[in-house]
Parts: sequence; structure tokens; C-alpha cells
Amino acid sequence: MNDSMSRRELLKNTGRVAAATALAGVMIPQHVYAAEDNTIRLVLIGCGGRGTGAAQNALSVNNGPIKLVGMADVFPNRLNSSYQAIKGQFADKVDVPDDHKFIGFDGYKKAMDLLRPGDVAIMTTPVAFRWVHFTYAIQKDLNVFMEKPTTVDGPTTRKMLALAQESVKKNLKVGVGLMCRHCTARRELFDRIQGGQIGDLLMLRGYRMAGPTAHAFCGPVPANMSELLYQIQEFHAFLWASGGAVSDFLIHNIDEMCWMKDAWPVECKASGGRHYRGDYVDQNFDSYAMEYTFPDGSKAFMNGRCEEGCHQEFATYVHGTKGCAVVSQAGHAPSKARIYKGQKFDKENLAWSFPPPEPNPYQLEWDHLIAAIRSNTPYNEAERGAKASLVTSMGRMAAHTGQVITYDQILNCEHEFAPDVDKLTLDGPAPLIADAKGRYPVPQPGLNKTREY
Repeated sequence: MNDSMSRRELLKNTGRVAAATALAGVMIPQHVYAAEDNTIRLVLIGCGGRGTGAAQNALSVNNGPIKLVGMADVFPNRLNSSYQAIKGQFADKVDVPDDHKFIGFDGYKKAMDLLRPGDVAIMTTPVAFRWVHFTYAIQKDLNVFMEKPTTVDGPTTRKMLALAQESVKKNLKVGVGLMCRHCTARRELFDRIQGGQIGDLLMLRGYRMAGPTAHAFCGPVPANMSELLYQIQEFHAFLWASGGAVSDFLIHNIDEMCWMKDAWPVECKASGGRHYRGDYVDQNFDSYAMEYTFPDGSKAFMNGRCEEGCHQEFATYVHGTKGCAVVSQAGHAPSKARIYKGQKFDKENLAWSFPPPEPNPYQLEWDHLIAAIRSNTPYNEAERGAKASLVTSMGRMAAHTGQVITYDQILNCEHEFAPDVDKLTLDGPAPLIADAKGRYPVPQPGLNKTREY
């Protein structure tokens, strides 16, 4: 893969980070802190469930002092509940007085201003704000953990790729929440696949087929809430805020397939549709079927669905000329990674499986990031995260427009969903405005061929 984190580089850096992780509890020379204080300070920007979980994983890393010192969100109740959950588990590692809790769209700056160069900003807001927050973190010389996806369209991807290069030049450590790439079992599976155990890869299959998930379905704006805050609260429902259900949910399976193939696809054709919508006003399709093509002509198929009463499946499979493999089954963790002879997933054909228990990849991604910071090891997932996000958007755009979309087309597409996201204010308008009936524009394949809405 022609990336900042190629397979060879990934394995090299994995060894370095693993060695650093093995030194947990041992004093490691600091490269980014004054000698008298090696505490890594954290701020949490975006205090929803994923942000709370990320902060808890960060504070669980056991290779030196670490402390949460600031929090920011646009919803006071969300910040307060997150604070209580984190404080309740890590009382001695949380030092967030009331004047370090920031509400508003400028809260990210106030939170990051509490940090020194080399500390860590956790970015777990809806993705629309990612490039804005990452820009400021780079200016402040801060290391970063950012949730996936990191972009939702061509313009934001181009911004993030440029920022990724700048962060590498500054030797900043950047983690992206595609935690499956840190899974011990999947990493061994990747090595075995790249070593030829199942032959040449011809087909990969991903499934995330479930009932209504998170905020993917939403009704009209309540009378007592601003349109902007409602869209942020129900961010999975709006393409500008999250990239919709595709970008936020399907990215893991898509990224797993690209990882195992060790390549990014060059084009995608897809279909999808909305059914039984009732009063829902979100912008998502209920089902997506995508066919990705890699440079060598091999295919990856992604099937996503959010509908009640239908077959449910959450898995990623790989098929080669000598055998097949399970990358994920029944969720992100445990992966239950294994390899079979031939093309049937039968017990009699089992050739290898990773022995349980599997280490938690949500924790491993933080162990690896903090170890890299303490040992000053090169570690930056920003470029790879942006490309994974772009490829996911490529599939979404193919379904939403009804066209074959190439990698270059989505990268150079000029439709930016929220071009003024850095200028939003609590009392200002939303990037997307409902019509007189309270409904928002939805994709119209074949009618809108160059824009998703």
C-alpha cells in the first residue's frame, strides 16, 4: 500500500511499540516533557459514549502517569454524565474542575489550551469537526487520538491529508479509532494472509446488517430544540455531521477488507434504497450493497442494512485461491479470526484459529499510542484514517448517486457537506435546513449524479 503506514512500516513500528509497551512501569526517557514531570495530560473533546470510552481506555494505560485535565462539548448534560462516569472509575487520574469544563463550539480551543506540547487531545465529536480540531492541535504541537471516520467527503479528505503530512513533519503521534488494526488476532491473520497461506485474494465480503442503530433514524426537530443542536445530537442521521450510517458504521468492515488485501480500491459501484420511512427525516438509505474493485481486478463486497425483521449479520470474510478466512464475526471483539482450507467454513477444514482470550483492541490502540509517545517512536495513522474514510465515502456516493465512483472522483469531488463548520455558533443556523414540512434532502440516484443531495 502506498501509504504512510505500509505493511512493512506497520510491522516495524508494531515491534517498536510492543517493545515500549513491554516496559510498562519502567521509567522511560522523555522526549517531549520537562524532566521534572512526565505526566501525560489529556483533554476530551466530545463527551458522548465513544468519547467516554476512549478516555477510560486512555486512563487504563499503565506505563507512566497520565491524567485527564479538561473536557469540552456543546451539551452540558453529556459532559457532566461523561465526567461522572470517568471520575467514578479513575478518581485519582481525573483533575477536571468546573473551570476546565467547556461548553460551546470554541470549547475545543479552551480545552487544548490547558495542555503542553506533547500532551494528548482526544477528538470524539461528530466527524464534521475533525479537521477543525486537528488543525488547532497541530498548531499547539499536541499528540492526537481521533475517532473514525476522519472525513466525510472529498474536500475534507484533502484537508485531512494535508494536515496528516504536517503532523508527520512535526513528529506528532496520531491514533485513529480503527481499533481492529490493533487487534492481536487480526494482525496474525494479516501476516498469514500476506504470507500466502490462503493464496491470492480474489474476493472479500463484509456485512453489517442490523436493526435501527444509534441515531441513524430520526424524526422531525423537537419544538424546544434548535435545528443545529438537534442535528449534532442525532448526528448519524445527517451526512454533513457523520457521513451517515455508511461512514460511521460500515467503515470498520471496509477498512478490514482493504487491510487484508493490502490495497485501496480504485472504484465502486453500489445500490441502496429507503423503505417504510414513516415520519423519519434522516438522510440515510436503509440498505446498501457495494462492489469495490482493487487495482488487480479483485473484488470486495460490502452489505449494510438497518431494518427491523431482517437477517442480521456482522462479519468480514476473505477468500483466496487456497482457502478462506474469518476476519470478524459477531462484532469487533473478539474477532474469532481463523483460516480454513478450501472455500467452506466447516470445522473439518479449519487450518488455524487464534487462541482465546483475545486482548481488547479498544485498549490496545491506546497502549500502542501512549507507548509511542513515551518512547518517541514514529506513530501516525492520520493518512491511513483519511484514506479509509475516503474509500468508505466512495461506496456511499456510488449508492447515493447511482454512478460508478472512482477513488480520484471522490477525492476531487467539490461537494463539501459543511464548508463553514468552523464558523458555527450555538445560536446560529445548521448546515442543513429542513423544508416547510420538516424534511431534509435525501439522495436521489440517477437524478443527482454528481452530488449526494
